[in-house]
Amino acid sequence: MKNRFLSITVSAALALAFVACGNNGSTNKEAEENNNLSSPEKMELQDINNRTQLGAKLFVTPQPALMIGTYDENGNPDVMMAAWGGQCDMNQVCFRLSPHRTTTNLRATKEFTLSFATQRDVAQSDYFGIVSANDVPDKIARAGFTVTKSANINAPIINEYPLTLECKVVEIMERGDDGCFVIGEIVNTIADPAILTDGNIDLDKLQPIVFDMATLSYRSVGGIVGKAWGSGKVFVEE
Repeated sequence: MKNRFLSITVSAALALAFVACGNNGSTNKEAEENNNLSSPEKMELQDINNRTQLGAKLFVTPQPALMIGTYDENGNPDVMMAAWGGQCDMNQVCFRLSPHRTTTNLRATKEFTLSFATQRDVAQSDYFGIVSANDVPDKIARAGFTVTKSANINAPIINEYPLTLECKVVEIMERGDDGCFVIGEIVNTIADPAILTDGNIDLDKLQPIVFDMATLSYRSVGGIVGKAWGSGKVFVEE
């Protein structure tokens, strides 16, 4: 295992451009229902420049395909896909969960791994979001994936995912529906050397996928189209 993975700095991991807010951890049916939510307050919408009024539809994109790995109270591993989440500080991640086995596990262990679904494992990753460990306890094995226990935290590393963040829970904000918001601190990042270029995570090599709420689809991450804190300088007065 040590030969396959290379420990890298948290700052390199945060180069990933996965910034959103919350996490669904939902089935496709739940996501479809969420996508058709109406505004809680009745209001008369005004036409603006002849644009189509869609109402209070959920559309924040891109949403990451986050794979949350946890152990239950008996040491059984679980992993689920969640989309409503992302980076919320220089070394913190946050996400929203409805009631799941993962939600229960996080309350018990306060530790988890966070990996990213890729083009190579779309079917397996989607399966982890469809099937609950409450119903299929061995779903990781059924998908043909394997687990190694982290040496740093009490959480499973899913070996087939090339990038994994090892995290400790900082805060759990409970919701009335037995779901919760979770803030986690990244304590270490491990990566397969095959996805690195000059010691940094290379998205072209990682090939992560993102969740498209509008069409309930997964999309690939495209190439570089500009430079952060650079492209906009054409408008900066000398």
